Amino acid sequence: MKRLLKITSSIVLILFISGCSISNPVSQKVPQAFDQTIEPMDASLIKTIPDMNSVAFEWGRHENPSVVGYNLYRSNLQKDGDKLIKVATIKNRFITHHVDPKLDPNTQYLYAISAYKEDGNESQISKSVSVQTLPLFESVSYIVAISNLPKQIKILWRPHTNERVKSYIIERTDSSTTKWKEIAEVQGRLSVEYIDEGLGSNEIYTYRIKAVTFDKIASKPSEMAKANTKPLPEDIRNLYASKNLPRKIDLTWEASNTSDVTAYKIYISDNVDGKYKELVTVNANTLNFSHLISSDGEVKFYKISSIDKDKLESAMNLTPTMGATLSKPVKPVITLAQIQGEKAILNWVAGDNRAVSYNVYKTIKTGFFSKKVEKIENIQGLRFEDRDIVRGAEYQYTIEAIDQYGLVSEQTKEARLILPKLPEVK
Repeated sequence: MKRLLKITSSIVLILFISGCSISNPVSQKVPQAFDQTIEPMDASLIKTIPDMNSVAFEWGRHENPSVVGYNLYRSNLQKDGDKLIKVATIKNRFITHHVDPKLDPNTQYLYAISAYKEDGNESQISKSVSVQTLPLFESVSYIVAISNLPKQIKILWRPHTNERVKSYIIERTDSSTTKWKEIAEVQGRLSVEYIDEGLGSNEIYTYRIKAVTFDKIASKPSEMAKANTKPLPEDIRNLYASKNLPRKIDLTWEASNTSDVTAYKIYISDNVDGKYKELVTVNANTLNFSHLISSDGEVKFYKISSIDKDKLESAMNLTPTMGATLSKPVKPVITLAQIQGEKAILNWVAGDNRAVSYNVYKTIKTGFFSKKVEKIENIQGLRFEDRDIVRGAEYQYTIEAIDQYGLVSEQTKEARLILPKLPEVK
């Protein structure tokens, strides 16, 4: 018993010598029967050192040579009351130190210990020893989140003064949830910065930090820091697209109200609800653009976005604007096609008021499978007389209108004329 009383006075040093064990819980209840030949362990000789998530023990070894080890029992008073559960078996009677890990901080536990023999029979357990784990340590004393960055937020904090800290856990929440999400772990006690990237625009996020020690103990959460990402630039205003220009569509618009816009990106589609593809990007000083198109009466739909100095692009929540190239003039309508005397006469009326001149196409059949086409251009009136015809030949005439821009209408239907041959004199 005297040797049982010889416990070192400095438990902190003893816990680092070889022979310590760490709990691997086995979750067995206190046995119903005990071996009365084994003297119970003396609870008054059990010394403890609590930490935030573990408790260290020291005891005097049992002097009964039949004892081969010890069983450690534990109860969480808040959850289990005084019902003890076996959480560790120390398989050497000469081991007199043990660490019980993975405990809850700031929680009261009861512990008891028993000795057991080779056959597994154990002594009656000792009286319970009450131990309170330490509360979590405080987090960093200062944290701030920087707003108005493009799709990212910068978090800064003051280094923790506890030299046991090895890293910081960054947690985030937003308006869509009340749950905190771990987004990163920053290594190094002296690290003081983290940038949260890939966020939405004009959104508010809240952050907090937990300091983590080398033995993986996380502190209380820090105070919260809130910030918002930079909003997207505003859309342009009053987009206009022309509909009356030959083979081009002119676009004009008013500038975005956002002060740091550096460019505008023009998108185009063939359909109002179709897929829009990028047409061109112009600088912020340009508020017009001419889209050259090679066909007449072509319809296009346009959207224009604003680009700011951080490459953020506006949402383009604009109704598409339709533009069109000038269509061809309407073809004329032939009102008279006949032979009068020795000439062919054609009269027509304009299809619209855009025509400034007309072309007449004269087709002459030169054989059964061959023909010749002549083009008579720049006719100013609404009548054409063709004196260059011969008897017995078939002529086909079509007419097209030309407007001031040189756009040409479709041709009229063919008018067929034949100057009859004179009857033979017998």
